[in-house]
Amino acid sequence: MVLIWEPLPKTLKQLVLLSALFRLVVSQGEDKKQLRRNTGASETVETYNQYYNYVDLTKRLQALAQSYPHIANLSSIGRSVEGRELWVMRITVEPNKDTPGKPKFKYVGNMHGDETVSRQVLVYLVEHLLAKYGEEDRITQLVNSTDIYIMPSMNPDGFEKSKEGDCEGVNDGRNNARNKDLNRSFPDQFDGTTVSGPDTIPEVMEVIKWIKEKKFVLSGNLHGGSVVASYPFDDSASHQQGGFYSQSADDDLFRYLALEYSRNHPVMKTGHPNCPDSPGETFKDGITNGAKWYDVSGGMQDYNYLYGNCLEITMELSCCKHPPASELHQEWDLNRESLLAYMEKVHMGVRGFVKDAVSGSALSNVSIVVAGIRHNLTTAKFGDYYRLLLPGTYNITAVAPGYLPKTFNNVQVNEGKPTEINFTLQPVVSEASNNSQAHAVPTTPLFVPPVHESVHPKEFRHHNYADMELFLRKYSSEFSSITHLYSIGRSVQDRELYVMIISDNPNVHEHGEPEFKYVGNMHGNEVVGRELLLNLIEYLCRNYGTDPEVTQLVNSTRIHIMPSMNPDGYEVAVEGDVKGYRGRNNSNDYDLNRNFPDQFVTITEPRQPETIAVMSWLKSTPFVLSANLHGGSLVVNYPFDDDKEGLSHYSRSPDDDVFKQVAKAYSQENPLMYKGHPCDDLDPEDYFEDGITNGANWYTVPGGMQDWNYINTNCFEVTIELGCVKYPLAKELPKYWEQNWRALLQFMHQVHTGIKGTVSDDQDKVGVPNATISVGGIDHNVTTGHTGDYWRLLVPGTYAVTASADGYKPLTTYATVSKDRAEVVDFRLTRLNSENTGHASTVPQLTRSPSDRELNSLIKELSLDQGLEQLVKSTATDSSFRYRRPKDLEAVLRGLTLNFPQITSLHRLGQSVEFRNILALEISNNPAEPEPSEPKIRFVAGIHGNAPVGTELLLEFAASLCINYGKNAAISKLINETHIFIVPSINPDGREQAAEKKCSSSRGLTNSNDKDLDKTFFEPETKAMMNFIQSYDFSLSVALDGGALVVTYPYDKPVQTVNNEATLKYLAKVYAKNHPKMHPGDTACSNNGQMGNVPDGVMKAAELQSHMGSMKDFSMDFGHCPEITVYTGCCLFPAANQLGTLWAENKKALLSMLVEVHKGVRGVVRDRSGKPIVGATIFLNTTLKVSTSEGGYFHVLVHPGSYNIDVIAEGYQSHHKQVVVTSHEAAAFVLIEFDVDNSIFGLQREFVVASASMTALVLTACIIWCVCSAKSDHQKDGFHRLRQHRDEYDDEIHLNSMGSKKSLLAHEFQDESESDEETLYANKI
Repeated sequence: MVLIWEPLPKTLKQLVLLSALFRLVVSQGEDKKQLRRNTGASETVETYNQYYNYVDLTKRLQALAQSYPHIANLSSIGRSVEGRELWVMRITVEPNKDTPGKPKFKYVGNMHGDETVSRQVLVYLVEHLLAKYGEEDRITQLVNSTDIYIMPSMNPDGFEKSKEGDCEGVNDGRNNARNKDLNRSFPDQFDGTTVSGPDTIPEVMEVIKWIKEKKFVLSGNLHGGSVVASYPFDDSASHQQGGFYSQSADDDLFRYLALEYSRNHPVMKTGHPNCPDSPGETFKDGITNGAKWYDVSGGMQDYNYLYGNCLEITMELSCCKHPPASELHQEWDLNRESLLAYMEKVHMGVRGFVKDAVSGSALSNVSIVVAGIRHNLTTAKFGDYYRLLLPGTYNITAVAPGYLPKTFNNVQVNEGKPTEINFTLQPVVSEASNNSQAHAVPTTPLFVPPVHESVHPKEFRHHNYADMELFLRKYSSEFSSITHLYSIGRSVQDRELYVMIISDNPNVHEHGEPEFKYVGNMHGNEVVGRELLLNLIEYLCRNYGTDPEVTQLVNSTRIHIMPSMNPDGYEVAVEGDVKGYRGRNNSNDYDLNRNFPDQFVTITEPRQPETIAVMSWLKSTPFVLSANLHGGSLVVNYPFDDDKEGLSHYSRSPDDDVFKQVAKAYSQENPLMYKGHPCDDLDPEDYFEDGITNGANWYTVPGGMQDWNYINTNCFEVTIELGCVKYPLAKELPKYWEQNWRALLQFMHQVHTGIKGTVSDDQDKVGVPNATISVGGIDHNVTTGHTGDYWRLLVPGTYAVTASADGYKPLTTYATVSKDRAEVVDFRLTRLNSENTGHASTVPQLTRSPSDRELNSLIKELSLDQGLEQLVKSTATDSSFRYRRPKDLEAVLRGLTLNFPQITSLHRLGQSVEFRNILALEISNNPAEPEPSEPKIRFVAGIHGNAPVGTELLLEFAASLCINYGKNAAISKLINETHIFIVPSINPDGREQAAEKKCSSSRGLTNSNDKDLDKTFFEPETKAMMNFIQSYDFSLSVALDGGALVVTYPYDKPVQTVNNEATLKYLAKVYAKNHPKMHPGDTACSNNGQMGNVPDGVMKAAELQSHMGSMKDFSMDFGHCPEITVYTGCCLFPAANQLGTLWAENKKALLSMLVEVHKGVRGVVRDRSGKPIVGATIFLNTTLKVSTSEGGYFHVLVHPGSYNIDVIAEGYQSHHKQVVVTSHEAAAFVLIEFDVDNSIFGLQREFVVASASMTALVLTACIIWCVCSAKSDHQKDGFHRLRQHRDEYDDEIHLNSMGSKKSLLAHEFQDESESDEETLYANKI
């Protein structure tokens, strides 16, 4: 076939010409458009062969932003140390606003200033995206659907220092201008944080804020030095340098993302970087777990994942950190496809919106929970979320406080386009609607669980005490898996002060779970709170496991509910009382809400049993938030309740904003309260804006419970007035429940706001108890619990948070707090001496035996309250308490030695005036061996015969230790590692004279010579004790006495200053802290006039009763041993039936002393050959002095802190060391090895020593001849002067006790047969 071209018709020709003309015009327009695009950047055409310094980079980025304003926006997130902008190019359609439903992606480069390939590659990526937009479908789609942020240089200061061609980074530039490694400066899950502050690392601080604000979905951090993609986690709890795989909850997803980058990189995917500095290093598939490669704490990728809602990996792009510019084009070619492919992975998994089912408004900060993956993320400000997931089937839940959780089951995730799941959450406060269903785009049928109908109380009535008790017992029995009923004490009329705990593990404090409490009926005639709390118990129990909100609260909170703090007052109150006072006070007619110690006013009324019980309860439980329920108005009242002037005006606490937030959380859920006009009929003038008020601004309340909570514990408490009528009729109770049940729940949710976390030790990762958490700008600190956990309520905002503890370096980080959840801020503290690089650090340490390690672990465990509490419970024995006379006492001690011969030995110290034996029972696994390396502790009682409680407590203590040896591992270990001496009665003669049930009688106080043994040392009993005290190198002594409720520490004599008083006070506080009645500080005794309000239940002995000649002072000055005196109770000789209670009160505290004696500082001094040096002198912080004993051992108890140790010994060079002592660890061990000083005054040691010896012999002979001639009749017996001049000495003591403050101890115990030098002693403590 032959095709012949025919001339076209005229019309068709015209159309062809018109079409050609149109194409020409369009082509010219596009050329002009392209020309306009590049006008701003026309001064440089990308050559890929030069580095851009800061000035060039700035110009380049500004030009690109100007050329592509419709898809590019350049901004700075902050400045570097040296003031350079941290530029970020945002690339997306409409780059100046946020578009709902568009995921945010970021690349960050040049974090290490000398790793420069990333900086240039990201500039090239910006150019590529902008230039190819509208030309390549792939780029156009990516830019249209993604909010892309690119930061070429996070460390512009470091880049300016780096040198081209420096492959190893030897020319500096890695760190910022303050020499901080930016990739070691982020908050870390294992190490707390290394954030130093905005002045030191502004780059990190600005990036943290950026991450928190933007809620990125996916990110890449570009580095240099190898060729590999690294994924979280970057470090581990063990901080093993390498080889330890630290797996995240999204490990499979991270591997997938890292492989996506690697497989598109021609070199990386081989797994063989072939870097010159590590030629044999390989990575399977070109990826690695960060920690498995090497440990990096404080890294940015882990921070993104844990705290930023964002998944990030780290890409190492080149072996050479700062290669020649000629290689940049090649690097761009190698990484271009990987960079694009990785960005596209932001569009995988599940995406959608979360909205309020009633209002339709977007819900931010809603948790998106994927079953089986222990990592949640939250919705952004438009309620949008993006949850990257691998293909598969998932159950996905949206959870938000105040809303019913919504779950989609069997959500199918496919490769490629994400599955869209939209949630509409039903507010708990609104009526449930079956028509409100979450919408899912996929066609796969989804199961939506029905909305749960809560079970509300049906029966409302007033409960008297008996009725309330049965109610509590019923619910405790019926719901035993989530409840625990206990009593914190008794009222004046002996009614139990019941508390119901509701939690998924109610019997113990779970680490990281906050403790919350409600207290009702403090005023006995204000009864609505009492009934509401009983209703609340029923509601929580009956809805647990079916109602999502209740289940979440109970599982995540330990809830304590005390329905009635004043059960006595309730019993006399009258139903129908509107504004009366009958039953308001307790049975002693004291207002319990005016009975607590006050910061401004001295409360003179005696502390009541109910108040004491509550104070002890609050000191022993780490409550975070609380409400005290009252009646008589309708308002939430918050601290402070009074002020210094006692006037009614606003008294602001440091946490005023927090208190207003939690107060409003309650009032907003009670519509009548929120109106602010509570009692129009009764108090028409009252108005409270938003239903809340500052306490003192309403009226002043000195001695109130809410202020005491805030000032003395970690707990924030408000007072809630529930209604205008104090004791309404029973028929009105349903109305009160309806008005308040939502508010009661919402207030409990507030305990999960602010910040929370754990403070732990950097070395052993164990929690640090009693660490201080301080927040910049707020003058109120909280402390960590016994396992190092803490909670700190805060309003939304960004805060500088510091954790500090004795013996550790303080650590500061920045936390951004949101409204509806607690931000996790963990700290890993470094010990003060962990980086010691002085001479002492080179001294070799003794190898710790398994036994030492076991002991250290035990001491740490028992230093935590739970550990000691468990020990008390596990060592319970059947006891029959009675008072024993001296003869029976001896039989008990001998019986212990007969029944437990392998661990006991009985020592006869001497006899009393009437020839009764004074005995000491030694308990140890080797009682006959001295074992100088083991600490020795002394327990003493009965110095006053009319106070025999201590005697009986020590007998029971000895029996408990012996019986549990071999049965209880902790007791066995403590006995094996300690020499325990128990002296039950120093004054058996006085005990024989004393009479039971005589609380104030002095009969039996003295010995048979009518001498107070704690005020004289001339009696046979005291001589026996003096010899005993000086015969053993005791580390600690605990003396038990009676007639008060307090622990005292040296001195009894009226000295002006006490050396190392902090340690002595600390030891006393340890005992008091473990005694339920002492540590609240209320130690008033009506029988002897002892005042209350003793801080922490401890005081200096001289402040209680100043006197000379005490055993405590002798132990300090001549036994070189600290002694505390425990006054076990106000009654000197209580009835025998009270001994069981007294034992229960003191057992934990006595055991705590066995733990405490293993703390402080201990060690060995020896020479290089291993020979122990006896008599070496050790100075701690220059003032505290001890000497080594047999074997070169020393041990001294000191309070937690850092200590400089200087050791001197004759003939040796001095030695220096540093140690840190903590409150929860066994004694810091110090090994001192001396080098011999072979020269003296520049002469050979042998010559000087021989000459000195000869001279000493001659001088000694002369001195002996002179002394014998002058004092041939000189008596050699110790205490000669005191025996010869008894009358003069008594006069001296009398004068001293009447006003002289000068110590007589220089001659009180002086033995004139000794030299002055021998009698001098620098206190050990």
